[in-house]
Amino acid sequence: MKAVLFDLDGTLIDTAADFIRIIQQMCREEGRALIEPELIRTQVSEGARAMVKLVYPELQLEDPVFLQHRQRFLDMYGADIAVDTDLFDGMYPLLEKLEENDIPWGIVTNKPRWLSEALLQALNLSERCAVLVCPEDVTRTKPDPEPMYLAAKQLNLAAEDCIYVGDHPRDIDAGRHAQMPTILAAYGYLPLQYKDDLNAWQADHIVHTVPELHQLIQTLVLKQHTAVS
Repeated sequence: MKAVLFDLDGTLIDTAADFIRIIQQMCREEGRALIEPELIRTQVSEGARAMVKLVYPELQLEDPVFLQHRQRFLDMYGADIAVDTDLFDGMYPLLEKLEENDIPWGIVTNKPRWLSEALLQALNLSERCAVLVCPEDVTRTKPDPEPMYLAAKQLNLAAEDCIYVGDHPRDIDAGRHAQMPTILAAYGYLPLQYKDDLNAWQADHIVHTVPELHQLIQTLVLKQHTAVS
């Protein structure tokens, strides 16, 4: 394995606290009951629509009023994108170890580019990230393999030489369809409807903590790289 690619929210970066803060702020402004933090957390990987739908369950997704609320949510998030956000505990040492061994790491996400870039900049990761693929860069997003192929191409690697780590079935499907070895990050924001049978995702590996991920990548990437070197 010659590179490690990550999903963004719930895999590489723990963004849930900021989403919880904003959704609960919207609830207060509307005089609605607060949504439980854990429920919001399970919807992060489903995107802005899913989180805003928690606040306005009576509105259809294409309702102009709903779209206004969604845009307000995105604007609020973009204005304060990393108040309580950081890499998952233990992820900094993993990235540092990859960099020490000249193993590029990157991100393939369904998060819009303007938000992804702002987040990476806020966490001082922009220059360290070797590749960032967002929905605007492709015609078909995950679970289609197109973003995975593009990330590998930008790294001048074959897709099968890259590992993909994600916390949603579409991440694993996209990786598998691109012939990438896949790692299910079970410490992430697992959607409620999929979290009870992780084996059904058909990932090559499952990790429940970042230290487990570090150990697995140590085995799959770093030891192999050291041996070749």
